[in-house]
Amino acid sequence: MPNSLDLSGEPSRTRVVVAMSGGVDSSVVAALLKREGYDVVGITLQLYDYGAAAHRKGACCAGQDVADARRVADAIRIPHYVLDYEARFREAVIDRFAESYLSGETPIPCVECNRSIKFRDLLQTARDLGAAALATGHYVASRALPDGRRALYRAADPERDQSYFLYATTPEQLARLRFPLGERDKSETRALARELGLAVADKADSQDICFVPQGRYSDIIDLLRPGAARAGDIVHLDGRVLGRHEGIIHYTVGQRRGLGLSLGEPLYVVRLDAETARVIVGPRAALATRVIRIADMNWLGDEPLDRIGPEGRDVAVRVRSTRAPRPALLRSSPQGVEVELLAPEDGVSPGQACVIYDSDAPRARVLGGGTIARAQAGAIPSIAPAAA
Repeated sequence: MPNSLDLSGEPSRTRVVVAMSGGVDSSVVAALLKREGYDVVGITLQLYDYGAAAHRKGACCAGQDVADARRVADAIRIPHYVLDYEARFREAVIDRFAESYLSGETPIPCVECNRSIKFRDLLQTARDLGAAALATGHYVASRALPDGRRALYRAADPERDQSYFLYATTPEQLARLRFPLGERDKSETRALARELGLAVADKADSQDICFVPQGRYSDIIDLLRPGAARAGDIVHLDGRVLGRHEGIIHYTVGQRRGLGLSLGEPLYVVRLDAETARVIVGPRAALATRVIRIADMNWLGDEPLDRIGPEGRDVAVRVRSTRAPRPALLRSSPQGVEVELLAPEDGVSPGQACVIYDSDAPRARVLGGGTIARAQAGAIPSIAPAAA
């Protein structure tokens, strides 16, 4: 009979590596598995050290969080190792984040961190240690399919569901990954932390972008690429030059506040043009998006993606982590993959993720997703080139 992690063998004979970030969620996972009798090994990744980012509340994988993870491991009496992944994290995540922002995109570094660091390098480390599985504190569910493969599902707690950030997990990775909190809600997790006597029971949750102090993306980009941000024009969709800006890294698609414009009408950032260093603005109606072209697709569905064809398949998609899945039509062709939203969405930005589910119901299965490469929003007229 399989054990509680859907693995064969007694827990005492089953080694499980737990990725311990120093927060309450991963600490509870480690403590629960230890209590169930598994041979638990805790691993914490030292990912970055960027001054204020490493010491603020809500950081992870740096500074005090490493010490918190070690303290929990000592308390529950499991081996604990800290691995220095700063160089890998900078190359795979932070440098890509900076380049993406400078190109006018709005990237999600958490997706790349999960894909390239936690679920690739750390999984290999777990294998090297002879572990049958790598367990994490993510709020997402993984369940076995009839054919033995595993599938990814939205978490039981919709407010904590992290499937948007985990769509890039591959079938091979899912076979060894376990998410013990996927069927619990956050209040239950904190209650368990207190019951287990964990010192981090009331610790603040980590932020989505751990290495960005106070949420100021431009500060990190200025640090990594000094002088790379170019000043340019703020241009209306109709071609009028409305003002100047200090760099497109200070703006995101859908932004309204902080434009420094007073025209008697609300204006939103519609597009960022890195080539000409222009911020294109317009009315909110220009943000309405119906068709999204997807790049770097990761497919987790049963049916091969190329069989879906141009006629399409009914799905639900999320284009922002804070939005619920919305009905859409998924199409595949030799030209690529795209989704057509049944109702338009505002603020769909290149660089963000488009995550695909089999429905918009709670606990829906994750079918995959990719990076938003192009969003067909309001018509953007040809704008004259900037003066030399």
